Amino acid sequence: MAEYSQPSFNVSIEEEYQFIDPHSRDLRGFATAQGLTLLDARGPRKEDEQVASPTGYPSGASAPVAGTPICRDVKQARQELLRVRRDMRELAASHGLKMMAAGAHPFSHWEREQEESPRYRALIEDTQFIARRLLAFGMYVHVGIDDSNLAVDVMNAMRYLLPHILCLANASPFWQGLDTGLASYRSVLLDALPRTGIPNAFRSHNDYLSYVDTLLRTNSIPDPEAIWWDIRPHSHQQDRSRPRSQDGQNPQPGNAPADRPALEIRVCDALPDVDDVLAVAALIQATVAWMVDLRHRNMSFRLYDRTLIAENKWRAVRYGLKGKLLDFGIEQEVPIGDLLHELLERVEPVLDRLNCREEVAHVHTIMQRGASSEQQRHVWRQSGEDGKAVVDFLVSQTEQSL
Repeated sequence: MAEYSQPSFNVSIEEEYQFIDPHSRDLRGFATAQGLTLLDARGPRKEDEQVASPTGYPSGASAPVAGTPICRDVKQARQELLRVRRDMRELAASHGLKMMAAGAHPFSHWEREQEESPRYRALIEDTQFIARRLLAFGMYVHVGIDDSNLAVDVMNAMRYLLPHILCLANASPFWQGLDTGLASYRSVLLDALPRTGIPNAFRSHNDYLSYVDTLLRTNSIPDPEAIWWDIRPHSHQQDRSRPRSQDGQNPQPGNAPADRPALEIRVCDALPDVDDVLAVAALIQATVAWMVDLRHRNMSFRLYDRTLIAENKWRAVRYGLKGKLLDFGIEQEVPIGDLLHELLERVEPVLDRLNCREEVAHVHTIMQRGASSEQQRHVWRQSGEDGKAVVDFLVSQTEQSL
């Protein structure tokens, strides 16, 4: 068993935001920390500088991203996330728009007729119509591991728990005005693209790099950012727009930390409620720390085949918290609530060390109340299947905690 130093487990959160017309409630733009891209019948028009998504989704094919800097714990991440969301709300308001966080828009039929991003044009050439239908919005959590081999080791094991996390972090039950019957239709949209979903296990970081190098040499991808798995090794980056010190002040040039090895979990829909976001991020961080502790004790989490994990992911996509997942150890269906309670028990010993006990406790609230997709469906039914009412609910929930 390899020897690993104790990681930092620092955390950063990236979200994709929707900008909404307050009258029609239709989608009118995407938000990023660098600017705003507004949409009209002719396609995107630049009001501010648009940049490619730091997470690797092609700009225009999915929303650009606004993210926190690297944070020492989720409590600092909360303050930074609130800052980002306030900035995005102000940016939206300056264009007469509202801000919303959710995995998909409930009824938008907007289609792109042109797009200026070379990265997006390359994706269209590669995937044809598939990329044109993407109006999918995610939330991505980076956890600092600081050792590339350990990051791959944890990624292999944590694949098993991605469906469990998605059961909490689903927020896209509607598509083009219809109830899809799913908890996360965003997952279906993204899984139509290549190099998405649950990855295979890798023997080491070099094994992963060999895979990436093969794709690069064969012109399958332009860079590693075009690998969009639900979990992947990644560089844990400082805030792209304005690096800050722990006291919130902008540091002097050259003082920002360099990119650091991290694990990026990408399976989550964008979530409107900040408390939900922090609960999921804290649970992810605690799960990573628990798995590292297993390795320090010369223990390991059993690895399962990607195809088996994909069975559980489908159940998470379909049913969310109302379903059952497969426990492959006993080869039985188990209610997701039981499995989440078991996970919470497993991570309990690391919560105080990570200073995230309060945030993880909110997972119980999500389980009792229901995930965002369930809340949206309740509003949908109570309003007589009115998509505008769902948008109003999501806008209010996104903005009310700011």
